[in-house]
Amino acid sequence: MAELKVGKKAIVRGLGGAALLLGLAGLAVMTPGLAAGEGHSLTIALDPPRDAPPLPSVAGPEGAPLVVIDAGHGGHDPGAKSPTGEQEKDLTLAVAQSVRDALVKDGRVRVALTRGDDRFLVLRERYEIARELGASLFLSIHADSAGEDGEAHGATLYTLSEVASDAEAAALAQRENKSDIVRGVSMAGRSGEVASILIDLAQRESLDSAVDFTRLLHREAQPVLPFREDYHRSAALVVLKAPDVPSVLFETGYITNEADRGLLASDEGRARVGTAVARAIEIHFAKRIASR
Repeated sequence: MAELKVGKKAIVRGLGGAALLLGLAGLAVMTPGLAAGEGHSLTIALDPPRDAPPLPSVAGPEGAPLVVIDAGHGGHDPGAKSPTGEQEKDLTLAVAQSVRDALVKDGRVRVALTRGDDRFLVLRERYEIARELGASLFLSIHADSAGEDGEAHGATLYTLSEVASDAEAAALAQRENKSDIVRGVSMAGRSGEVASILIDLAQRESLDSAVDFTRLLHREAQPVLPFREDYHRSAALVVLKAPDVPSVLFETGYITNEADRGLLASDEGRARVGTAVARAIEIHFAKRIASR
């Protein structure tokens, strides 16, 4: 396959006599004619690059630790869908708002939501909001799905796998612009080895803190919310890859299971879940402050 760079932004690739042109204007598919100028083309306009989303408002007492709650999916990404029509994006937002409301009521912790309405955010934007706000904990809310298997049920907690952690640390250390700030320390002007060590230390500390939080969340939420027997798992989930913010993904249950869905879809059930999650967050921060 032939490849030709056009300027700095476009690439032409030969495909069996046809070609693709990818540039700022869009995607063009061109087929050659018998003579110059006789080819045909189809141009598909691409959306312009997205601006970074505005930072959300923060509620809670000034100086208190900050948790960012992320309602999974949203906008044109509905997530999973239940047999009765509920969409994951709606349930996750409602649960996230319940957690926020419980935290605001208690007044011990600051809290922000990555989204407060039905909007789409790419995965990296979600944890970058937490980093930009200086959060001490990031919790992404989701609901699981098992297709037609209505028997699968129970909540699951995910933290970043160590393999994924190492890969993300390595990628961050290799960035050309070392202006990233990790735990308040700028990477600018530091050697690759020093940057790698600092990032690795920060990420391992974040992962240890995240694992501690999963135990707390399981303990506090178990009386309200059924959990899978293997409730703690690790995975290379993009949304968990903030190097310096302890991050946990919370699958609150199966949207395809009637009991799980009923709990999350009811105001009373979500309020109970929100209160339990808020209590786990408050205990987590209290323990961190006491250990300093």
